[in-house]
Amino acid sequence: MNADKIPIGWFSFITGLSPRALRYYGQKGLLVPEARDTITGYRYYTAEQLDRGVRIKTLCNLGFRLEEIASFLEAEAKGDGMAVEALLGERLLKTESEIARLQRIRALLKRECKEMMKMALIEPAIKEVPALRVLSKREKGALHATIGKTIGDLMAVVFDPKNQRNQVKMTGPLMTIYHDENCAEGSPDEVDCLSDKVVDIEVAVPVVGRLEIGDPGMELKSLPETRVLSVVHKGSYETLHMTYRDIFKHMMKGCMEIAGPIRELYLNDPAKVMAEELMTEIQVPIKG
Repeated sequence: MNADKIPIGWFSFITGLSPRALRYYGQKGLLVPEARDTITGYRYYTAEQLDRGVRIKTLCNLGFRLEEIASFLEAEAKGDGMAVEALLGERLLKTESEIARLQRIRALLKRECKEMMKMALIEPAIKEVPALRVLSKREKGALHATIGKTIGDLMAVVFDPKNQRNQVKMTGPLMTIYHDENCAEGSPDEVDCLSDKVVDIEVAVPVVGRLEIGDPGMELKSLPETRVLSVVHKGSYETLHMTYRDIFKHMMKGCMEIAGPIRELYLNDPAKVMAEELMTEIQVPIKG
């Protein structure tokens, strides 16, 4: 085999990239065979392209997409270390997010089916929720990550020493308000909404006291009095969709119409209780 004329089969063997992948990368201009046989017209790879082929295989193994690989190789070629570090950092964050998602799935699968399905579901009830003075922040982003970050931002303000001196206190549980239709934790379109799709959500906490707010994205506001269909779910957040299923069936039977954004109230702390002991109140505003 001439080092300046490496056929696709050998190049595939050396780099670990399948012939099908190599043809695709060639079509996309990412790794185009450079050598050509003057007699047959066949195209071959060269020894100098081996490094690029191995690099592409490594980046594939790290989970980089085609566009990201192209950007990475271009940044490396230009000696742009900052761009390379940024791409690696972004891939690390996505990997950690995927690990967290898989760990949640693993936890569910490890439980016996009977345990996973067990919920202390209180019968749905209609009630009047009074107006609430809340500190809130509205964000758009991936669901779980955005809720976690926003809760942290709110708690940092509530427990800021200045606000503690002002006797600021929480008067009720943290809640998430879903401004995107069908994007609550377990609503019918959950498969779409629980991915990395950007959703519009608001996290709020009822408070009393004189608040000093430094975050321009936060506001002190009053949630209006509203009539809701309420149900309390007991169990992991991963099984909330079961309760949403039941509450929407209940609404259909009663010919009820949704009249505003759905709220989830977190009645205990996931850092302090087991997943199966978590209590979440779902409030669906209804007409009438």
